[in-house]
Amino acid sequence: MEQFALDAVQTVTTRPQERYNTIAVDPLTPLLGAEVTGLDLAEELTPEQEKEVKQAFLAHHVLVFRDQHLTPEQHKRFAALFGPLHPVALPAEDSDPYILEISADRDSRMIAGDGWHADGTADAEPSLGSMLHIIRVPEVGSGGDTMFANMHLAYETLSPAMKTFLDGLTALHDGALPWLVHGQTPPPEYEVPRNEHPVVVRHPDTGRKLLFVNAPYTSRITQLSRSESTAVLDMLYTHIAQTPLLQCRVRWQANTLVFWDNRCVQHHATWDYFPHSRYGRRIAIDGTRPQA
Repeated sequence: MEQFALDAVQTVTTRPQERYNTIAVDPLTPLLGAEVTGLDLAEELTPEQEKEVKQAFLAHHVLVFRDQHLTPEQHKRFAALFGPLHPVALPAEDSDPYILEISADRDSRMIAGDGWHADGTADAEPSLGSMLHIIRVPEVGSGGDTMFANMHLAYETLSPAMKTFLDGLTALHDGALPWLVHGQTPPPEYEVPRNEHPVVVRHPDTGRKLLFVNAPYTSRITQLSRSESTAVLDMLYTHIAQTPLLQCRVRWQANTLVFWDNRCVQHHATWDYFPHSRYGRRIAIDGTRPQA
């Protein structure tokens, strides 16, 4: 590994360890993700518990809560601690406008979240994060693991010259791309979002820089020619997908809730359980416009 990448990792792993009084936090890797125990999310959190969950969220970016038996209303109440709920872009008829049902079975031809991405980056204000509560897992084996990648480290492990080059660039994010790559067009009732965001942004809570491009939604870097943009973006996507140091893996069990920071984490849902089924509910939280 290049020395500048080692230096970036060393900076993160030598930061003072956080302390908790009301919860236990067990990191998934030294650099990303943690399992949180000591909470029943069906109950209202105390002010101290809420403070410590928010502390763990900023420290680890991906939080895993096992054995959580939640009604939709309890799920929404927990999500609302972090901000207003983010409406589903294309809600099903007679469904809750803030709950997206995530399901796959033997009749599915694709699944939500397959491929590295952050959710809804074509929006003017992409979501702060998502809480996915998986209720039913595949009947055989575990399957359906979700991979997460740390976009702070994706930026920090680039060479100094590449970081200097990317700083100040902007990219167009197009909400139609996920349909177009499958030879489809967005439904007529969908108001397609298209917005330009910095390639490198700062986390609104910590100020730490991160890489903010992803294959499903990023159309092109606007300051470059089409071929230059493709070359740079392909290099960055390869860096994200093929650098295991950036990543952690969450193995799903029934009644697991995972909360990830959509501002600084990409995720990839693995579809390795066909023809078996899986079902869950996802709630997202309003975010803010990305800023350099």
